[in-house]
Parts: sequence; C-alpha cells; structure tokens
Amino acid sequence: MSNTDSFIEEVNEEVRRDRLYGYLRRYGWIAVLAILLIVGGAAFSEYRKAQARAQAVALGDAMLAALAVNTSAERAKALGSIEPATPTATAVLRMMTAAEQANAGDTDTAVATLNAVAVDGDVPPVYRQLAQFKAITLQGADAPVADRRQALEAMAQPGNAFRLLASEQLALIDIETGDTDAAINRYQAILSDAEVSADLQQRALQVIVALGGEPELSDVVGLGGGNAVAQDN
Repeated sequence: MSNTDSFIEEVNEEVRRDRLYGYLRRYGWIAVLAILLIVGGAAFSEYRKAQARAQAVALGDAMLAALAVNTSAERAKALGSIEPATPTATAVLRMMTAAEQANAGDTDTAVATLNAVAVDGDVPPVYRQLAQFKAITLQGADAPVADRRQALEAMAQPGNAFRLLASEQLALIDIETGDTDAAINRYQAILSDAEVSADLQQRALQVIVALGGEPELSDVVGLGGGNAVAQDN
C-alpha cells in the first residue's frame, strides 16, 4: 500500500471515529434511557411479585388464625374482619365466612354474605355463580318454591358453570312438589348431558330408579353411548 493510500485510510478511520463520537454525544442518552427503563421495569416487576407473595402469605396467616378460633360464630366474625387484597381473595374469604355463619345457625346472614359475592362485578364469574348456587341451596325449603325455581332455572342455562347442579336442584324441587314425571325427565336430561360428572351421573341413575323410572342409556355418555365422562362439575 502506498503512503497516499495509507494516509487516506487513516483519514477515513478518523472521520468514522468522529462520526461515531458525534452520534454517541447526540443520541447516547437514548441508549442510557433504554437501559434504565429495562432495569427499572425488571426491578418493579420483582417488587410487585414480592408484594403479591407477601399479601398472599399475610392473608393465609390471617385466615388460619381466624379458623383456629373455638366457635363458628367467632370464626365468622374473625374471617369477616379480614381485608383481602384481590377480588378472588374476597370471594373465597366471604364464602368461608358464610360457611361459618351457617354453621353457627345464622342462615340469613350467611345468605346475605353469599349474595353480596354473587352481585360483585369485580369477582370472577365462576365465584359469583358458585356463591349464588350456595345461597339458593342454603335457604332450602325456607325459601318459597317459586323463588327457588326461578333462580335455579336462570342458573341452569348454557354457559353457567353450575348448570347441571342447578338442574339437579330443580329435579329435587319437582320431587318436593310431587311432580315425579318432571323430576325423572330432568334427571334423564342430566344423565344424557356430555358434561355430566361421574358422581352426578350415578346420582341421576339412582334417583330415576328410586322414583320408579327406567333410565334410557342408549345415548348416555360412558354407559350406553358415547365415550368417557367429559368432565366433573
């Protein structure tokens, strides 16, 4: 390489170096900011995870302490005084409170506690549906038949996680009111449902036979037709 070529190469290298330094001086703050954001975001994420873990541990400790109290009434009071941090925790805690209230004989308060969960829009749908189902069944024969039937028919619609259990409760109301044929038809529909659990399927078979009916097994999943039971409810 000649001296001229070497000189030109050195000049070009110096120009490139000057340009690089110029870019760093002009835009280097963007890279620094990006690094700070990445590091800060990771730190904040870890902080949130740690905070959530701490809240879960604190809630669990408070619930265990409440359940260690001697009587159901005292356990219900202790559970009711706990302040949960999330809607899901709220639902679980309130349903536990309702169970203790019911055990203490305060059915009306237990039903009110469950109904409060059932209408809370912040609570996940499956918990609202479960609370509603528990409230209906907890009232039992103390609630008018028409009211129970109306509420259960709404729950027995497609899309509700507890529709088959609601249908079973409707069949029990049919038995309660002396409408045996309607009860058998409901149990047969439950028996033939693709989503029926093994336990519910067995109960339906037993009740149909006990009522003097004859189960139709040709299209029953896992018995006379179809494959294995799809899932439990």
